[in-house]
Amino acid sequence: SVILLSLIWAAPSFAHGPGEKGPNGGAMEDVAGIDAELVTSGNKVTINVFDSKDTKPVPTKGYSGAVLITNGTAKETVTLAVSGENSLQGEAKAAIAPGATVTLTIKTAEGKSGQAKYKK
Repeated sequence: SVILLSLIWAAPSFAHGPGEKGPNGGAMEDVAGIDAELVTSGNKVTINVFDSKDTKPVPTKGYSGAVLITNGTAKETVTLAVSGENSLQGEAKAAIAPGATVTLTIKTAEGKSGQAKYKK
């Protein structure tokens, strides 16, 4: 376990570059002062929220958001609701296809808002 801990401590700090993966394997983007990780499964969209400095989960109580899913000419807006401790979640009408673009609009409990774009 000492080796495992040293690997964790040796990990680079989480300044994100394009295409960076989050703790749950989803794409991470800096938005509104937090890190938002997009995870999709079928037609479910989950945004996991983390501290941009140390990737600790950030409680999403008081947050609101929506995603615009664009796949070719098809577009759908999905409203996200708080789910669990540090997530926002919503369901699209259809499964989110590879190659789709997902644009997140999020507002934090502190009133900061921003947009981030993900490529599925």
